[in-house]
Amino acid sequence: MKRRPLLFFLIVAIGLFAIATTWLGNRMKDLAEATRALAPREFQGLTVVFVGTGGSHPNPMRRGPAIAVGSDTHVALVDAGRGVAEGLRASGIPTGQPGAVYLSSLLPENTVGLDDLLYAGWLDPRTQPLRVVGPTGTRALVEGILAAQRAGAEGQAEAWGLAPEGIRVEVTEVAAPLDLEQGVLRVRATPLRDGPTPACVYRFERGNASVVAVGAAWDEETLVEAARGARLLIQEAHFAESIELAIEAGASEPERLRREAGWRTPLADAGRRARRAGVRSLALVRLRPPPLFNFQASQPAAEAYSGRVVVPQDGDELEFKP
Repeated sequence: MKRRPLLFFLIVAIGLFAIATTWLGNRMKDLAEATRALAPREFQGLTVVFVGTGGSHPNPMRRGPAIAVGSDTHVALVDAGRGVAEGLRASGIPTGQPGAVYLSSLLPENTVGLDDLLYAGWLDPRTQPLRVVGPTGTRALVEGILAAQRAGAEGQAEAWGLAPEGIRVEVTEVAAPLDLEQGVLRVRATPLRDGPTPACVYRFERGNASVVAVGAAWDEETLVEAARGARLLIQEAHFAESIELAIEAGASEPERLRREAGWRTPLADAGRRARRAGVRSLALVRLRPPPLFNFQASQPAAEAYSGRVVVPQDGDELEFKP
């Protein structure tokens, strides 16, 4: 009779050991997956990866603004917001793979991850200079980042034997419409006019597939012309009605809320711009406040636009065949 309790405890111990071993094995597998070196990702068509869909305000559910446009092994990155390096890795894109960053404006929400991208990519390792394209003022921004990090970077380069080219940056400022090439990608950079800060809209093309990304609300005419006939328009937007409801409910600093809203595109206007440009799809990002359900953002835009409206989450992808 004494053997039965002993056998029971032995079976329980074996079961617990098996569970612990399985958990430890899975944990080690996850750790290895998170830290292993990534091979450059190859994209079959013109692919948009929503690395970060948040905006100026911290949001644990959404990283800062960063949109990757990939074709073959070429990756262009629109903006470099908070968490861009981690977001790229989560999407299977090595941090050293993006060959260029296209800044939609110099708002901090678009640039705070630029130094992280530059230095993380260098360790990946990147062996070619990173190209940074942006509105007037981009050169001063980049020079400031490099100056701030110079002492540490030089010491690290010497100690670790890193390629000095990988920490260099080639800057292009967009003061007038500019046609660029990045591998198989053709890029049209166009400055937006009459805004409170310099900004640009970018159109990426391969064959007959085209994607347009903008991070500013002003100069609708230039935006519509730049997006004419594109397969996808990526547009920032906000809930104009919710701002007023918050103010009516007694929100603090109502004047600041209204000023912030003036820098963003109301959802209905985003839909109207997409309709005017004749784009096939509209993606809404940097939503303020973030929607609880996607239809809360897509429905107001769809009232002015009959095409496809998507509200992407971080890591979502859209592919367009050339």
